[in-house]
Amino acid sequence: MKLRLALLLLLALAGPAGADEKIVLGLSQNSVTISTNFDGENILIFGAVNRDSPPPRDSLMGVIITVAGPESPLTVRQKEHRFGIWINTNSVHVDSAPSYYAVATTAPLSLILKEIEDVRYKISIPRAIRQVGALVTNSQDYTEALIRIRQKSGLYQVLQGSVTLDQNTLFGTRIPMPSNLVEGDYKTRIFLTRNGQVIDEYDTTIPVYKVGLERWLYNLAHQHAYLYGALSLVIAVLAGYGASAIFERLRR
Repeated sequence: MKLRLALLLLLALAGPAGADEKIVLGLSQNSVTISTNFDGENILIFGAVNRDSPPPRDSLMGVIITVAGPESPLTVRQKEHRFGIWINTNSVHVDSAPSYYAVATTAPLSLILKEIEDVRYKISIPRAIRQVGALVTNSQDYTEALIRIRQKSGLYQVLQGSVTLDQNTLFGTRIPMPSNLVEGDYKTRIFLTRNGQVIDEYDTTIPVYKVGLERWLYNLAHQHAYLYGALSLVIAVLAGYGASAIFERLRR
């Protein structure tokens, strides 16, 4: 009930739309902080469709929400078992892949988004990954392998049907963000579609950053690498000495 009231308030504050249908967005929180006990977070994304005329009849409306983490290049390698050991053979260079990517929809993506629109806006996970420099004929297999690996770790998620849509006006969903997030700005996009075509898009960002001990260790490792290494060595020596002393006392 509180969420519905919040959505109606957003819709009222938006005023008259400049086009037939426009997205009005809200977030449960404006940032995500990573501390030593961080074990993931659920981000509530909700909004409304603001109209200045009744919606078209006999048309399929869809809402698609994507959340993408910082992008970086990487190389996907193929391992083969040769001479009794596993070795790297062929590889494919991925020009840019998001560290985290979630796509949530009101219905199966194939029903509410045309392929040409996916190519244009790069909404689905395969389209969000830019691949160049492939020297093998089956380069698509490497991209699919990358997607499978990151899906198993919770970094890539396809949440079809998880977006609720009330009376073609109010929508909302919860996006689960795992504990192994990369620090940075997470780009959030909301698409409104009619018969598979995108008719409106709304973009925002959710900052994800470390705090407390996590922030101190991160800064130490990246800004004072030698000091971080020396401190790690001292801690390892002290831990080993302490364990040895405990075992020696237990033996007596």
